[in-house]
Amino acid sequence: MYGRGFWGVLLLIADVWAIINIVQSNADTTKKVLWTVGVLIFPIVGFIFWLALGPRAGRA
Repeated sequence: MYGRGFWGVLLLIADVWAIINIVQSNADTTKKVLWTVGVLIFPIVGFIFWLALGPRAGRA
């Protein structure tokens, strides 16, 4: 019972971290919106795809 809660909190933290990094990236607005929506709709898969394929540009 507690294990599922731990993984849920860990996933929430990972998704929030991903969204913060997406918003701070130098990618254009359309890409930011698409990545954010992908991470929100598909939390696990979206985070993994963002981690592997997401924008790597530095922060503004």
